[in-house]
Amino acid sequence: MLFYTLIKPVVRLGLRVFFRRVEVRHPERLRLPGPLLLTANHPNTLMDPLLTGIQRRQPIAFLAKSTFFKNPVLGALLRSGNSIPIYRRADADAGEETLTPAQVTARNEASFGRCYDYLEGGGTVMIFPEGTSISERRLRPLKTGAARIALGTEARHDFGLGLKIVCVGTNYFDPSRFRSDVLLNVAPPIRVSDYADQYRADPDAAADALTEEIRQRLTRRLVISRDAADDELAQQIERTFGSHLIPDDDPDTLYDNFQFGRALLDAVAWFAQHEPARLAALRPALASYLAGLQQAGLDDSALDQSQRQPAGLADYLNLVLGLPVWLYGLLTNYLPYKIPSEVARRATRESEFIAAIMMGVGMLTFPLAYALEAAAVQHWLTHDWRWTSLFVLSLPLAGFYALGYWQTLNARWQRLRLRWLPAGAVSELRAQRAGVVRLLDEARDAWSVR
Repeated sequence: MLFYTLIKPVVRLGLRVFFRRVEVRHPERLRLPGPLLLTANHPNTLMDPLLTGIQRRQPIAFLAKSTFFKNPVLGALLRSGNSIPIYRRADADAGEETLTPAQVTARNEASFGRCYDYLEGGGTVMIFPEGTSISERRLRPLKTGAARIALGTEARHDFGLGLKIVCVGTNYFDPSRFRSDVLLNVAPPIRVSDYADQYRADPDAAADALTEEIRQRLTRRLVISRDAADDELAQQIERTFGSHLIPDDDPDTLYDNFQFGRALLDAVAWFAQHEPARLAALRPALASYLAGLQQAGLDDSALDQSQRQPAGLADYLNLVLGLPVWLYGLLTNYLPYKIPSEVARRATRESEFIAAIMMGVGMLTFPLAYALEAAAVQHWLTHDWRWTSLFVLSLPLAGFYALGYWQTLNARWQRLRLRWLPAGAVSELRAQRAGVVRLLDEARDAWSVR
């Protein structure tokens, strides 16, 4: 418990650095008094429990699959962080230790017993009922473990404990990219005591019914794709033409981006069934345009005249005067910034692990790099801890400034590249873009009057 208390502020800082924005819709539902069982989808391994865990003041006991505990380092961290192993038959058969079905059941009963203890004491437990983590915008069939834990805990108190289940829809807008956004969409609580009569009549049927209620509440709070090809098309449209299709996007919330993502997938599915010719025309047109942008080393913003703001004197002054600060931030932050992505790239090809590895490595590389740089400055330059302290404070500030400056510089560079391209190539790209926009506008009009 002490380790959990000590590491939580470090994790909170790491998440705030890694994600550009974490928005919680209805955060008060995550702060309800216990006993509380949190259930969530599971697209991003270790990031999912961390994002929810920092929202609640009280400690949370997390259920994690037993294979994670076999790694000595990760297992020690999980146990210190209040995690409880859950055993799956498939994992037991694939591991070094082969377990019989009876042994798997016995170990899970022991884990369930620990959950009962947490909940009966007014605590909070978090479980991912999908049972696995895969980075897709889907909700896989839910296991009944969460429902059985909730019903079993209440049954031990004749359904008078007051246990509630809160479902959390975790929506990543680009799960493996540094400085991306995430929306935690929190559902109203489920009162487990509402299932008392059904449980007394048929415990299995009650567990199935409660699991279905959890599934429905998660489904309503997630962007869920039905088909990989349709999801790829929707994400291409969203990332390339989102500002065109939702010009009134509220910059103060991610929720309208969430609603747009859901509507876009619904529209793609509807057109696939009712007007497939529209998708048949859109897919190759969009693919050709995106391929042309990639070949030219551009993105859509370089061609999008509607989003372009005329550069003023202040913009040019910022570019000129900010150049030394950018160089300073680049020199002092590049290695600790670059190493985590290289480690993640070499460590795994599974996208659901990338963000967790990057953040974990970054929580080591940045403090270590800053400490080494501070020692070097103290030894060879300042010989004064006060100046060295100011230097250390400047490092993260300069790093964040360098990121923003690079985005501005990259936008200017792309416009310069656009001027260098042959006129015929630019005209072709603009014509392709206009064709895609026309198809999207026509589809939007058809969707609105369907």
